[in-house]
Amino acid sequence: MPDYYFQADHLSVGYHGNAILKDVTIGVDRGEILTLIGPNGAGKSTLLKSLAGLLPSLSGHIYLAGRELSDMSGRELAKKMAVVFTDKMYTEMMTCEEVVASGRYPYTGRFGLLSDSDLDIVDESMKMTYVSELKNRDYSQISDGQKQRVLLARALCQQPELILLDEPTSYLDIRYKLEFLATLQQLTRERELSVVMSLHELDLAKRISDRILCIGNSGIERYGTPEEIFREGYITELFDINPQNFENNALYQYIEKLENDKTDFYPTK
Repeated sequence: MPDYYFQADHLSVGYHGNAILKDVTIGVDRGEILTLIGPNGAGKSTLLKSLAGLLPSLSGHIYLAGRELSDMSGRELAKKMAVVFTDKMYTEMMTCEEVVASGRYPYTGRFGLLSDSDLDIVDESMKMTYVSELKNRDYSQISDGQKQRVLLARALCQQPELILLDEPTSYLDIRYKLEFLATLQQLTRERELSVVMSLHELDLAKRISDRILCIGNSGIERYGTPEEIFREGYITELFDINPQNFENNALYQYIEKLENDKTDFYPTK
């Protein structure tokens, strides 16, 4: 029986039978945030796709709410899990509001008609990601950053118990990065939303995460709390950085501050 609300047990993932990551065992409870960090190309997106059921795993098991992911129907899964990846979403003459509203379809009847309560959820989700002013805009005509926020609203519109996000802040400016992550953390508290995501911003990952999975060029390296991960010397090791080459410059100072800073930007849980 799984120990966590969402859990991967001895999971191996990759393509065409070739494993990129092996023997991954991780878990996240209700109301927790698990963040994946590491260099580009190490396998973070591949792992997320397998956890979402979009890429068949090579071995191992994935459990959601006590059930194996492979045993759940698409509609069952859509009511519990939402996914936001970096892949482009192609729409044909859909407004941003219509894109967000598509997140309600797991709950509608066979004709996909939205009730008043569905429309209220659409409106609330757009407010939470600051895209209400875009509701009547053609989705294909807005910026990448705006599209990212609309897709985040679509995911929240599903009212999932678990959300998987691949670099959700990649196209957002600093204001929207902070506002979205603060909203995400608020949802973990108020709705016990579980979150698994990848982030490039290490300072934000440190401050918002309950657990962190470090994926290096050689595979899974560390898994633990931010306090266990951000210890002196490890980040330079994870990203294959020689500190002697960067001493006294901005990158070295950033890493040094990251490993020694004990303050929290976000309120503690």
